[in-house]
Amino acid sequence: MYKVYGVSHSDLDRIDTTTAHPARRYNYWLGGKDNFAADRESGDAIAAVYPAIRTTALENRRFLRRAVRFVAEQGVRQFLDIGTGIPTADNTHEVAQAIAPESRIVYVDNDPIVLTHARALLTSTPEGATAYIDADLRDVDGILAHPDLRRTLDLDRPVAVMLIAIVHFLFDDDRPYETVRRLLDPLPSGSCLVLTHGTSDLASPEVRAHAEAEMRAGRLRFDAMPRTKEQVAEFFTGLELVDPGIVPIIDWRPTVPEADRPPVTDVAMYGAVARKP
Repeated sequence: MYKVYGVSHSDLDRIDTTTAHPARRYNYWLGGKDNFAADRESGDAIAAVYPAIRTTALENRRFLRRAVRFVAEQGVRQFLDIGTGIPTADNTHEVAQAIAPESRIVYVDNDPIVLTHARALLTSTPEGATAYIDADLRDVDGILAHPDLRRTLDLDRPVAVMLIAIVHFLFDDDRPYETVRRLLDPLPSGSCLVLTHGTSDLASPEVRAHAEAEMRAGRLRFDAMPRTKEQVAEFFTGLELVDPGIVPIIDWRPTVPEADRPPVTDVAMYGAVARKP
C-alpha cells in the first residue's frame, strides 16, 4: 500500500487515489515513486499509444532548466511556477538561484502531495525566497491575490510566469487564452512567459492513427488537449518571442548536438519563451 507521509488529515481527504492526476502520472513517467495505481494505469495506457511519452517528460524537464537559466541570465529575479509537479532534480528555484541567489520563486499546484513535497524539499537560498500556494491555474485572481505570493513577489518588477506542460489540461471551455492573458496583464514590461504545450503535430502518422483508433474504441481517453503550433502561438499574442520562437522543446536553445537528441517524433511538445514589451 502507498503511504503518504507528512500530509495532514484534511489534505488526505482531498487526495483521490482512484483517479489519475497529471502531476503524479508525470512523476511515474520520470521514474518517481510518488504515484498511485490509477496514475500508473493511465500512464501505461498513454505509453501504449505513444511509447515516447517518457522521453517527452524528460525533455520537458531539460527545457525547463534551459529556459529558467536563460531568463535568469537576462536579469529576471522573480518566477511564478504554476503546475509545479512533484519536485525532482533542478527545480525552478535551484536553477535560478544558482545564477542569482536572490531570486524569488512562488510555486503553485493543486495536488496536496505536490505541496507537501514542495514544502519539505524546495528550500531557498538565504538571499532569496520560495513560497508554495495550493491553487488551480483556473483561479487566476486567487493566485495573484494570495498573501504568500504578495509577500514573496513584487508585481511591480518583472516576473517569469512558468507554465510547463500544464496549459494543455485546459480545454476550450476553460478559456485557456484568457487565463494566460489574465496572468500576464498585471505584470510589468520585461516579464516573461515560459510555456510548453503538448501537440500531435510532431507525431508520426502511425502514432496518430493508433491513438485515434484507441479513442474510437473507448480504450483511451486523454485528459489533455493537444494543440497545433498555430493554436499554441495564440498564447503569445502581444508578446515578443525569443529566438528560436515556438519550436519542439528539443530544438529550443539546445545544449547537446543534434545527433545526440531524440528524434522530433519522440517529443510531442512545443516550447517557447517570450517577453512582455
